[in-house]
Amino acid sequence: MDGTVLVADDDRTIRTVLTQALTRAGCKVHATASLMTLMRWVEEGKGDLVISDVIMPDGNGLEALPRIAQIRPGLPVIVISAQNTIMTAIQAAEADAFDYLPKPFDLPDLMKRAARALEQKRKAQVTPKVIEPRTEGTDLPLVGRTAAMQALYRLVARVMNADLPVLILGESGTGKSLIARAIHDFSDRRTLPFVVAQAADLQGAEGPSALLAKAKGGSLVFDEVGDYDDETQGRIVRMLDALPDPAPRIMATTQVDLSGLMEGGKFRQDLFYRLGGVTLAVPALRERVEDIPLLADHFLTRSERDGLGTRRFSGEAMTLVRAYAWPGNVRQLENTVRRLVVTSSEEEITRAEVEFVLGNQPAIEPLRSGGEGEKLSASIARHLRRYFDLHGGNLPAPGLYDRILKEMEGPLIEIALDATGGNQAKCADLLGINRNTLRKKITDLDIQVTRRRKLM
Repeated sequence: MDGTVLVADDDRTIRTVLTQALTRAGCKVHATASLMTLMRWVEEGKGDLVISDVIMPDGNGLEALPRIAQIRPGLPVIVISAQNTIMTAIQAAEADAFDYLPKPFDLPDLMKRAARALEQKRKAQVTPKVIEPRTEGTDLPLVGRTAAMQALYRLVARVMNADLPVLILGESGTGKSLIARAIHDFSDRRTLPFVVAQAADLQGAEGPSALLAKAKGGSLVFDEVGDYDDETQGRIVRMLDALPDPAPRIMATTQVDLSGLMEGGKFRQDLFYRLGGVTLAVPALRERVEDIPLLADHFLTRSERDGLGTRRFSGEAMTLVRAYAWPGNVRQLENTVRRLVVTSSEEEITRAEVEFVLGNQPAIEPLRSGGEGEKLSASIARHLRRYFDLHGGNLPAPGLYDRILKEMEGPLIEIALDATGGNQAKCADLLGINRNTLRKKITDLDIQVTRRRKLM
């Protein structure tokens, strides 16, 4: 690589690692913990690439992007952030960031993106673009640092303004309608109507035309389209073949496998291909267990803002929350948290209170039970297939082998520590590794070692 890179991050370790890696690659590096210093360098004409964190002691890196684009058109910016929400990905895309990576990032992957950014700068002629700051929608419970959710966020950001229909797949309660709403609210159609249609809305000769008149040039979402009968599906096909100008953005949600219905003759092939311009798969909550504490904290904060009181989960209570299968997904988790906020007698929510609330809900199924009779390898293969599917027709970023091992290693050690009551000697013996190796992995993976209780 050849060029000067400006690095802005308040984490000294990240600044050191990036400085060393970029210098070895042949770049000159200026690193700072101050957004103000970064902006001064940009104004002075320094740098061929910016790598910036979002939350800085003296400002917000995302909010600085429009100013950077105005001062230095064509200067690429790679955003790195621990703010692992859909808002970060969308705002980065809106502000024309060259790329966005969630923390913790894969260093070889970041280096390859930096090389592409430097090469693009040498070739591109970019016209400045005025970006209006956006604050609405920040309360969307689309929160997650797992690879599956980050891949989904990236895809949502890319398709916001694409003139293609969007099919959103996922179990009930995963947030399909929130994804559709986010695509509309952060697109160029945000000031136009957002209309959600049920099968009943398409009945009669006037049903489709009434929906189009209501949606105008905004967004029209067919809710749970897999439940529509053949006659209703036919009406949608005829509607889509005669869309007015301007036509609404077409989206559809479904919790059933449309391709399977189509093969069984229960879903029209012509409708399937008309709706599936871009397919977004929303993972079930049990497929992204690491996001459960983030979501729970999000709902606790929302309840506090709603005047329901300040609450927090005890360590043992959160262990149980993480171990639950959540058949109702994010919606069930949200309802459970709100109920616990109301019913808990103290500020700290206890394990016993969680057990009581979950015991009164249907379909209790510990996460560790997995599929009925399913081998571990089959379960892993299912999750990996979903991970690849979330990238659409693109391959995941290079370095997949090491990333997958790290994704599995952390939960494995945490669960083993829980199972052995926090006894590291027993845990090391259970895992078949040296105790010193276990300690090093606990440190490297930032596993919080507290007093643990064996899961029953």
